[in-house]
Amino acid sequence: MNGIAFMLPIALGMGLFGLAAFFWALKRGQFSDLDGAAARILIEEEDQP
Repeated sequence: MNGIAFMLPIALGMGLFGLAAFFWALKRGQFSDLDGAAARILIEEEDQP
């Protein structure tokens, strides 16, 4: 019983921290341009001598 009383608040705290981090990243625009990053790797850049 002591294990549950110790682990449950830790698990809930970690879950709330992850949810807060997700909403923070969403607010900062981290997920705004998903297609641009995927297509950017396919664009070949020429090196200038």
